[in-house]
Amino acid sequence: MPLGNHIADLDGLLIGHATDLDLGSGVTAVIFAEPAVVSVAVLGGAPGGRELGLLAPEMTIERVDAVVLAGGSAFGLDAAAGVQAALREDGRGLKVAGATVPLVPAAILFDLANGGSKEWGRFPPYRDLGHAAARAARAAAGELGSIGAGTGASTATVKGGIGSASARTPSGHLVGAIAAVNALGTATIGDGPHFWAAPFEVGAEFGGRGWPARFTPADTALRLKSRPQPGTTIGLVATDATLSKAQAKRLAIMAHDGLARAVLPAHAPGDGDTIFAAATGRRPLREPVAELTELGHAAAAVFARAIGRAVFCAAALPHKGAQPAWRDRFGA
Repeated sequence: MPLGNHIADLDGLLIGHATDLDLGSGVTAVIFAEPAVVSVAVLGGAPGGRELGLLAPEMTIERVDAVVLAGGSAFGLDAAAGVQAALREDGRGLKVAGATVPLVPAAILFDLANGGSKEWGRFPPYRDLGHAAARAARAAAGELGSIGAGTGASTATVKGGIGSASARTPSGHLVGAIAAVNALGTATIGDGPHFWAAPFEVGAEFGGRGWPARFTPADTALRLKSRPQPGTTIGLVATDATLSKAQAKRLAIMAHDGLARAVLPAHAPGDGDTIFAAATGRRPLREPVAELTELGHAAAAVFARAIGRAVFCAAALPHKGAQPAWRDRFGA
């Protein structure tokens, strides 16, 4: 396995999760030790996000302090405020006109129909969950499965969750991905245990089953969550390379190729597929075009692998009628 096979392999990233099994939801916070160059690519037809506009390459702000992935649909956008509060308590943020303003873009997924208790009263709990995720953030956080933003995630066939993977490019740059997999479609092939991402698998990180011996029309048939429930796969790819916002945007776009190789269908009208790309700037590019191409290739591969690991490591929610996990159906 490359390194720890997790986005936390990158120096300067802290990963924190807040999980509420009764709620059937949670929050994942990725905090940069130093503000990072970040952009985003949104290819799903039903996205939900916060502060995404400032990540466009032509916008003034170059760096942000954290990226948040959250359940809760539109209610989960409050999670970024909780992370922002924790960063402000730590003195983090953009200094402007005597104020300190932490910059915290976020993306959310729909997990409101998974059987958890959503009767939270006047205010949803996501601001507090965001704060807790930020306070739990640490280096070398390698947890996977039904935690954080992946707590209540699902797919058309088996339980979704949080996955991560990492790799090095031929030029030596490190690339990692973290994905919260709540797809409208499926990460597995037909009714079987095989993953669409199998060609990218390293070792047996999601079971080592490979592809089926042959494909049938049923394997490639359209499989969706029951209507009208939407889906979404959200996540972040990060690298230690030095990138501009325009280059980070290209990295995010190429990472979506990994999503499309690991989920069928992807980028649907009911999906909110959103991928951030971050550059910590620890290693400069010597040959920008060639090395950015390597980075994008690696980003697609690690994002596909992160999706496979998310589903492979997930556990069913402790609620009656909860969607079974991959391991419930196919074993360890």
